[in-house]
Amino acid sequence: MIKRWQSLELGLATREAYGRTLAELGAENPKIVVLDADLSKSTMTVGFAKKYPERAFNLGIAESNMIGVGAGLALAGKIPFVASFACFLVGRYETIRISVAYTAANVKLVGTHAGIAIGEDGYSQMGLEDVACIRALPNIGIIQPGDELETKQAIAYAVEHQGPLYLRLTRQNLEPVCPPDYRFQYGRWLLLRRGHDVTRLARRAEQQLFVERLDARGVDHLGRDAIGLEALGRFEAVEHRAA
Repeated sequence: MIKRWQSLELGLATREAYGRTLAELGAENPKIVVLDADLSKSTMTVGFAKKYPERAFNLGIAESNMIGVGAGLALAGKIPFVASFACFLVGRYETIRISVAYTAANVKLVGTHAGIAIGEDGYSQMGLEDVACIRALPNIGIIQPGDELETKQAIAYAVEHQGPLYLRLTRQNLEPVCPPDYRFQYGRWLLLRRGHDVTRLARRAEQQLFVERLDARGVDHLGRDAIGLEALGRFEAVEHRAA
């Protein structure tokens, strides 16, 4: 049963919401384990590690090994969340390909610091190719939540979902975009606003900037968000025709 949290804070980074939610869910499900590559303070899993040290593993700066260990834990019945910066995690592509995708191991890959808005961490730490890489692999779904509320529900969904997932999270804070009664449904579109001039499709972290630019130009735009990139295959153009 996916919980329905209410968003209590404005502008929370999705990595922060991920860490808090994981620590909360850890109390309910002893199968959840967390793996990090010496970056738990940045991926925000340090809270989980403090509460459940016997279920938190720091593999050091050895991401390929971390992914392999995570796959082994998944095949042994655990629910591993394997986290690092998106560029470092997906940079170990071959290990993901063999150990996670081909075996369909129940691994939850978590890439933080996705995209270009990562501030002082610098361009070498940006996760830019991750979506293209993971989309080329079988069995792995991709989720990029757009705010705190959706992140919490997406993490709860990931725990219940049987099979590998890639969760793409931000370093930067994001303003809320989901309505208070929002309920996460993987592979579905979320209608944010109605318009007539343009249909706007975007992944969650880009929504705010996109909206600001179109509003500044006076464009009456209809906005949709993809919850999981598989939603692109379920787009019904008839729903988006101007009235």
